[in-house]
Amino acid sequence: MENREVRVRFAPSPTGPLHIGGVRTALYNYLFAKKHGGKFLLRVEDTDQTRFVPGAEEYIIEALNWLGMNYDEGVKIGGPFAPYRQSERKDSYRQYAEQLVKDGFAYYAFDTPEELDEMRKRMEAAKMTSSYNAVTRQNMKNSLTLSEDEVNKRIESDENYVIRLKVPRKEEIRVKDIIRGWVLFNSAQVDDKVLFKSDGMPTYHLANVVDDHAMKVTHVIRGEEWLPSAPLHVLLYKYLGWEDSMPEFAHLPLILKPDGNGKLSKRDGDKGGFPVFPLEWKAPDTGDISSGYRESGYFPDAVVNILAFLGWNPGTPQEIFPLEELVQAFSLERVGKAGAKFDPDKAKWYNQQYLRMKNDGELAEIFMQDLQSRGVEADKTYVTKVTGLIKEKAYFVSEFWDLGSFFFQLPESYDEKVISKRWKEFVPQFLNKLVENFKALDGWKAEDLEATFKNTAESLEINPGHVMQLFRVVLSGQPGGPVLFEMTELLGQDETINRIETALQKLP
Repeated sequence: MENREVRVRFAPSPTGPLHIGGVRTALYNYLFAKKHGGKFLLRVEDTDQTRFVPGAEEYIIEALNWLGMNYDEGVKIGGPFAPYRQSERKDSYRQYAEQLVKDGFAYYAFDTPEELDEMRKRMEAAKMTSSYNAVTRQNMKNSLTLSEDEVNKRIESDENYVIRLKVPRKEEIRVKDIIRGWVLFNSAQVDDKVLFKSDGMPTYHLANVVDDHAMKVTHVIRGEEWLPSAPLHVLLYKYLGWEDSMPEFAHLPLILKPDGNGKLSKRDGDKGGFPVFPLEWKAPDTGDISSGYRESGYFPDAVVNILAFLGWNPGTPQEIFPLEELVQAFSLERVGKAGAKFDPDKAKWYNQQYLRMKNDGELAEIFMQDLQSRGVEADKTYVTKVTGLIKEKAYFVSEFWDLGSFFFQLPESYDEKVISKRWKEFVPQFLNKLVENFKALDGWKAEDLEATFKNTAESLEINPGHVMQLFRVVLSGQPGGPVLFEMTELLGQDETINRIETALQKLP
């Protein structure tokens, strides 16, 4: 194993939008591959055609691209083990299912849906777990209970059948997991799973083992929900004669609801007002729209950082990791076994950190799209300066308008609390004197504006602190905001004077 090139795969099913749990699985696979100089594959597991959703595959690819997780081989781009869509590999699976039957490790089962229901009801009535296994198969219609002639006759007459794995009755199955160590299962806990369906398609279990072997996958990194299937996959590797080249397994912890009770779902996101999908998704059947991180204003590098810490930690206080740094720091040994609680506030904090690190010009480009949609025309140089003043208060660029609309238009209203508390009888005299002193200035720099403001107040025996917030409200309508005199400088001399004079007319 040590001498083999590291090869990992992300293998989603195209059954709808990609949950962030799936995105995190893709991320950990990507980080592991890049850390070890290996290959990251994207394989689409679409063997269950009844659950196929149009547009889901394109959504998966777009999400990975948006997050910067470029895959080395896979659907759309191909590679040495193409095709990477399981429905296109259909012809390669039957031979392995038939080989397992021939070698005595699998069998044909002809049971109808009604007969399977009857079996389950019998088991439940006897207060036993209803499963098709080493005990119940003896009373069912399969090639273990029917004669060889009967089996051949049924197959030749095109009767529907499936191929099931013949799981041993009492055997310990050991699965070595990089995160969890040795995990032991008793074969009595494992069903005789269907490997090959009556529609000629393999199930996930057979297809993913055959494909992982064919594509020389060295490590299977997937969600904890697949851990109960691991003993079945170990048996398949053994029965197919591939035990020596079996990949190593790592089962990732669940992403939990914010309160820690259960797996994070779309409903939790709807209730809590946060996305659980990377991109917005419109359901093709109902038209229902689910929110996405991209459309909610999150930066892709922030989302990567958020997901990385849902289950992994670097062992240091560092919390901000660009993708390249994550590659170097990541290891499966530092992934925890316990579920990771999703914290919506922490997610917003991460986006805020990345927003603050962005170049003002880059943020201005995004903000200008919002301004244009509002019919506001503004020079990019001016918008860039506005962005520099307001970004410290924002989690998202979408908040810039609420924080700084006054840079582009007169205040529509003035904060009532500040006006009622601070507008005293001396205020009109002070503001008129301030207009007079501002008009007399040759330059218009923040430090000169602050000095003029304080000197004007003191000349009228007013404490500058008593009128500073009021001055802010006169200019912006808001009780808080950017550094006051830098804001005044950016508004400019004419606009500042105009706003003071407008406030004098409108306010008591």
